[in-house]
Amino acid sequence: MDFATILSHPQMGENIGASARAMKNCGLSDLRLVAPRDGWPNPAAEAMASGGADVLAGARVFATTAEATADLTLLVATTARQRSQTQQYMTPREAAAALVAHQNTGGRGGLLFGGERAGLTNDEVADANITVNVPLNPEFASLNLAQAVLLMGWECRMAWLEYQKNLGGDMLAENAPDAAATPATLDERAYFFDALEARLGAGGFFASPDMQPVIMRNIKGIFNKANLTSQEIQTLHGILKAIEKSAKKPK
Repeated sequence: MDFATILSHPQMGENIGASARAMKNCGLSDLRLVAPRDGWPNPAAEAMASGGADVLAGARVFATTAEATADLTLLVATTARQRSQTQQYMTPREAAAALVAHQNTGGRGGLLFGGERAGLTNDEVADANITVNVPLNPEFASLNLAQAVLLMGWECRMAWLEYQKNLGGDMLAENAPDAAATPATLDERAYFFDALEARLGAGGFFASPDMQPVIMRNIKGIFNKANLTSQEIQTLHGILKAIEKSAKKPK
């Protein structure tokens, strides 16, 4: 079991190091950093990683969250508050089970965590398939970054162990799905969303430019809940092209 752990715009090196240690505790190793505030590598992270130095050594740095998640096919975003978006909300335990099940079909999952100061942006959450809210004390539900990584990593490990106990074997050794069932990557989904937004804009769908980002986040939520395959993305592109051709035909 290994799911990508993406830290978006982390601030303190100490928190990155503690997150790497938490990952190592839970058997995770794929650490991806998006624009760390204090640069990379960071000596403060190394001091806090303890036995997780190898996780830090393998960390990859990306300029944007889109680049860090491009190869993933199921993204779980963690947030401390409910968003007014059409997202599929789950508890950490439910999301972990979904990630394990998805990986068993040949997909590639990831856990997305926001920075210490402001968490994830609405656009980052909109790109996820699942949004996690942790049912903690409503009077104090804030978690340290490393605590959040440990909590989600633990739930993923427990879901993995439960899978092994019930079904046995390594889920990655299962037969790979055929091409029609291959989950679409976030990069494929982003390309479709860009094409869809362009055609909707050209057709006058967005009544107000100020509302366009909000509407697109809601549209993304509708499609992302469907866990689209690569073949389905291609079909949707074909639909867009057919609609465009139809609009150009003389009446």
